[in-house]
Amino acid sequence: MNRTLIVLSGPTCVGKTDISIALARHFRSEIISADSRQFYSEMRIGTAVPSDEQLSEIPHHFIRFISIRSYYSSSLFERDVLKLLPELFTRNNPVIMTGGSGMYIDAVCHGIDEIPDVDPAAREKYQRKFSKEGIEGLRIALKMLDPEHYSRVDLKNPKRIIRALEICETAGRPYSTYLTKKRQERDFRIIKIGLERPRDELYSRINARVDSMIAEGLVAEAEGLLAFRDLNALNTVGYSELFNYFEGKTTLEKAVELIKRNTRRFAKRQMTWWARDKEITWFSPEKQKEILKYVEDEMRSFNLKEH
Repeated sequence: MNRTLIVLSGPTCVGKTDISIALARHFRSEIISADSRQFYSEMRIGTAVPSDEQLSEIPHHFIRFISIRSYYSSSLFERDVLKLLPELFTRNNPVIMTGGSGMYIDAVCHGIDEIPDVDPAAREKYQRKFSKEGIEGLRIALKMLDPEHYSRVDLKNPKRIIRALEICETAGRPYSTYLTKKRQERDFRIIKIGLERPRDELYSRINARVDSMIAEGLVAEAEGLLAFRDLNALNTVGYSELFNYFEGKTTLEKAVELIKRNTRRFAKRQMTWWARDKEITWFSPEKQKEILKYVEDEMRSFNLKEH
């Protein structure tokens, strides 16, 4: 088993794109994106998709490959990545996977429980409920259907709540009963690297990126998607705040400030997610040589153990 998947994680704006490309360039490899916001073809500026130059230099997978109208989940991502990896390993070793979606990364690395396909009618039901009653209506429904998951889920994240509700509705049993966390063994080795920066530095980078997105045309991109605002894919930072601006609920200046604040909060939640994973070795993005050496040493160690 000499095939290796390098998993590069870290909060938004920390510098994952540059390091992943440096790794791919060094190992002459390809990149799997594990950023669920970058899956959608209609969303580019607000999701910080790699530049055209970066995409042309290094082959990327799972970037803007489905429509916002499409249903996609961590279980489907697990299926699709595991199907693709054998092909990638025939021409690249190691392969790099990077992104900020911890649930999607965990699905590939360790597997997730077999969750049934969702009934589209159930999804539409709870999206309508969210539109009419707001997040409080979703919270009340989840507390009734699955009090155990209600006590653990991020109650500020309507996407997560809707996901639990639609599973409850489709399966006729609590979503929490599926979350047994049975670890799956993979037929490839995994090296986990995390990128981190001092909080003040990370927050400054977030603020600067939001300003850059606005300058690049995020407002126009979001306005073109306003008609689809109720879709699950668009219930995300950078778009939700601008939709409220278009509807006259806030000013543009306030919307931009909220994007910055909510992105900072999102980064904090990402770090909380990864803090529990003791397999991650953390580096500053400025330590590129150290990161490359660490990966090479780990791969060499794997090979020695096998021989």
